[in-house]
Amino acid sequence: MTGDESMPDAASWSPIDTGAWYEARDATALLRDVLVAADLAEHLPYLRADVNAFGHGFVELGRTTPAAARRIATLLALALADSNASPMTDREQS
Repeated sequence: MTGDESMPDAASWSPIDTGAWYEARDATALLRDVLVAADLAEHLPYLRADVNAFGHGFVELGRTTPAAARRIATLLALALADSNASPMTDREQS
């Protein structure tokens, strides 16, 4: 025994079997819904959830146009200004 028996190999490990995949997928869906509401969905065609080789989930935003980036920056600035006016609780942020 080499000590690696507890680690799953490529034949038996699936990213869908991890909580990291579902966390990334849920965050991607939440971002997708906001982008649709802001009429920006078509400007982020590479948006996707994934899990890397280490099993860490991530959200890939991909490339976008300069105009879409400016719109996103404006929306984030407005959200930050609003959050400074009325801070959200930890429960509202989740």
